[in-house]
Amino acid sequence: MGTLTCGFIGLGLIGGSIAKAIRSTIPDAHIIAYDISSASLRLAKGEHVIDDIRPAVDTSFGTCDYIFLCAPVTNNGENLLILKDCLSPKTILTDVGSVKTDIHRQIETLGLKDQFIGGHPMTGSERFGYPNSNAALLENAYYILTPSDTVPESMLSKYRNLVESMGAIPLILNYEEHDYVTAAISHLPHVIAASLVNLVKDADSKEGVMKMVAAGGFKDITRIASSSPDMWRQICLTNTDNISKLLKDYIKALTDLSVCLDYRAEDALYDFFDSARNYRESFIDMSSGPIKAEHVFTVDIVDEPGAIAAIASLFASHNISIKNIGINHNREFAEGALRIEFYDKKSIDQAITIMTKQGYNLHTKK
Repeated sequence: MGTLTCGFIGLGLIGGSIAKAIRSTIPDAHIIAYDISSASLRLAKGEHVIDDIRPAVDTSFGTCDYIFLCAPVTNNGENLLILKDCLSPKTILTDVGSVKTDIHRQIETLGLKDQFIGGHPMTGSERFGYPNSNAALLENAYYILTPSDTVPESMLSKYRNLVESMGAIPLILNYEEHDYVTAAISHLPHVIAASLVNLVKDADSKEGVMKMVAAGGFKDITRIASSSPDMWRQICLTNTDNISKLLKDYIKALTDLSVCLDYRAEDALYDFFDSARNYRESFIDMSSGPIKAEHVFTVDIVDEPGAIAAIASLFASHNISIKNIGINHNREFAEGALRIEFYDKKSIDQAITIMTKQGYNLHTKK
């Protein structure tokens, strides 16, 4: 088996993170890249993430095993036209966009269905660009694959294995289902977060009291409003029908809630919040499929140097691996100052026993 060759057209946050993940897991891979930012390309070359810089999208990409389309979606058509006549039939062509219908239609028009598998890593950051890319961004993230209906199973299996090697969780959907799902769980929430921030901005006093005390829940549910406005304008203009339909459904739900408030409908209000609570809590109780239960607790710690290090050392001495650890800044609704996540039930059970014996105050219900 020869050296894996990957081409990146666009090397921003997501493209850079995928390139770094491939470099980390397949050190001898040959990676070439083009980006409008020469500074990003030079940085990636200096970090030994990529091997060769390409000055343009050209025929040199044609022999790649994978080509990742990571430039803005408005550039896909032009780039695909350049690639169309030079692609090896063995090349897996993919993208990283959060909307799939347009790219699949372009691929079909250009006759490239036999080698296109759409890709969408369900991860990201409020920060932009290659300098903020990180291979860890893909760890335990769901990576949705939307294969064209004529792609050979061997190609899909190969791509699925690559995704798994990067530490991500592959999930295969058709592109129409993908766009409806992401409209509901990603695109609409961004619209709502932005509208909430604008509502508070317009309702705030001259002294900015709302802005000053905004914390806890408000900051948590509006964090995503800090994302790129250019990117979200583009998403709204490419997944328009799905977002619009769901937004209308959401507006109706808010209107119904408004009526409940006006009539002081106690039972209806209780059912509204109870239904949401039960469904939200079910997110972490799924034991089958790619979405696994979380093994997490929070713990009260004193605010002094070495407090977190002491806990980490305690786990290390018992060979317990930590999946994730972080300060719980939102104390408005959550208990415990430190949130610790583990890989499996055995690890969290062992950790609870050890920390309880050490006198720590744990909170195990999310």
